[in-house]
Amino acid sequence: MTSDRREPALDADERTMLEGWLDYHRETLARKCAGLTGAQLRTASVEPSELSLMGLVRHMAEVERSWFRKVLTGDDPGPIYYSEQDPDGEFHLTEADTWEEAYATWQSEIDTARRHAARFALGDLSEGVSRLTDKSFSLRWIYTHMIEEYARHNGHADLIRERIDGTTGD
Repeated sequence: MTSDRREPALDADERTMLEGWLDYHRETLARKCAGLTGAQLRTASVEPSELSLMGLVRHMAEVERSWFRKVLTGDDPGPIYYSEQDPDGEFHLTEADTWEEAYATWQSEIDTARRHAARFALGDLSEGVSRLTDKSFSLRWIYTHMIEEYARHNGHADLIRERIDGTTGD
């Protein structure tokens, strides 16, 4: 499920650097989940939090979808896991929720994000707007935000993984 994770070259151009760091953090989250059972991936960090590794992957599928579909291209296919009635639905896991589905959905959203981003230059403004600000964003801003989003959640994932089986590291 995971591949070789590599940091971008020290002398990469800006776009290659941003895309490289985003992929690095995507791969980091996949590594944090590797080798665990479905039950372990559904294990919450600590009560009362419902934060789990599978929940983080489902959340990042939603985040990829929101920024690279809704905001960047103006396409709004709707949410995957959450709803108005359950705004944190991606974190509300049941025994029926599988890693295979969560991982496949996340990877599909990443593939779609890459295709959409390829159509834009870094300075191009998005065709859609954020539901929170009603503003457009440059692709550069979206890449930077996504790197920050993954980095923050990878910190959560590191702590959750350590709690599950003692595994630490980046």
